[in-house]
Amino acid sequence: MSAELVVRSERVVTPSGVRRASIHIRDGRIAAVESWESIPPGCPLHDAGRAVVMAGLVDTHVHINEPGRTEWEGFQSATRAAAAGGTTTLIDMPLNSVPATTTVAALEAKRSAARGQCWVDVGFWGGVVPGNANDLRPLRDAGVFGFKCFLVPSGVPEFGHVSESDLREALPILASLGVPLLAHAEAPRPIDAAMRRLHGEDPRRYRTWLRSRPPQAERDAIALLVGLSREFRAPIHIVHLSAALALPILRRARREGVRISVETCPHYLYFRSGGVPAGAVQFKCAPPIRDSVNRYVLWRALQKGLIDFIVSDHSPCPAHLKTGADGDFFKARGGIASLELRLPAVWTAARTRGFGVEAVARWLAEAPARMAGLAGRKGTLEPGADADLVVWDPGQVFHVKQSGLHQKNKLTPYDGKPLAGVIQATFLKGKLIFERGRIAENPCGSLLVPNAR
Repeated sequence: MSAELVVRSERVVTPSGVRRASIHIRDGRIAAVESWESIPPGCPLHDAGRAVVMAGLVDTHVHINEPGRTEWEGFQSATRAAAAGGTTTLIDMPLNSVPATTTVAALEAKRSAARGQCWVDVGFWGGVVPGNANDLRPLRDAGVFGFKCFLVPSGVPEFGHVSESDLREALPILASLGVPLLAHAEAPRPIDAAMRRLHGEDPRRYRTWLRSRPPQAERDAIALLVGLSREFRAPIHIVHLSAALALPILRRARREGVRISVETCPHYLYFRSGGVPAGAVQFKCAPPIRDSVNRYVLWRALQKGLIDFIVSDHSPCPAHLKTGADGDFFKARGGIASLELRLPAVWTAARTRGFGVEAVARWLAEAPARMAGLAGRKGTLEPGADADLVVWDPGQVFHVKQSGLHQKNKLTPYDGKPLAGVIQATFLKGKLIFERGRIAENPCGSLLVPNAR
């Protein structure tokens, strides 16, 4: 079959390594990965020169919030930001929208809101909350990729946190469905104890917020989840790991064959708690950004494969919900906005630690696609996969200007930071959706369902 488009570069990240290659695209998929010189006569060519060409990034942890809280983030703004950041696949979290995605009716409300507004492909997680065990199988049948839960209050009233008894009701169902449970893994008891000890501490100091979410909370929650995964033979995925203290439990579980996977986020790998100024509530997230020693151990865990991949946990809100708190970390809304900056933030920190573009492609594309059940379809440059590509210059440095970001609410802790890795172009199923600062005029993203092409 002849190609309809060829994208070539001196540095293409293929499953067999980085090499000079040409990617032949037909009908929205990769038809072949050929030699650099292999260009069919008359075929349109996008020559990326020395820029890196990778599979389009996959972000399985994004809060889009439409319908219900579209003023926080909506499908149009989020997917345009994704395209500008080289991300071609998003899986949307089930909370912060109203209604939360805990029933089939709520899922349909999500899909209705998303149709015609997506510049990239979008799928959906369902939610596990107290009392909705009977909704889990219908939600999977309706097309969610898996389920998310909180072990502590989520921050919104529509999405309640679960107890161990709730998990014991839900996990046999999820195990029978073969889908993962994504868990916000903080246990409430260590947090409650820490809060009692903080009476009278200055709420504007980042150290006060950090002490309120101790590493023990993550370790205790992960110990519980490992035990439940072992008991029910259910796949469990730990979202946004920040505490290195939990890594030994995860290491032992992996050796025993427990079905546990782990993600972390750019802000835990780029920032350190000692660099957060007093009152800088744009840094607030839960679990929190920890110290530089903890950050070093997270990087080591990535290197060893104990942490599987890196997602954004993009969670913006109107600026007044943060800045209106007068620097009080406990009153300010949590969440860090970074969807568009995931690749340069990770690359900037990774390259100084000796990692190459192959590792970045694995962490930002291949591994998250595998966790979501999209292996072979997304996150890889191999024949038969969707022709989703990102073209970027790893040597070019820019300074973040939050006013120029495409997300709906611009406040981000990366404002003013020098980052390496400029996105030059993004392709979705062979269509150019972003090039050198310009986003395609019309959306062409699809709403994804499992096991469909």
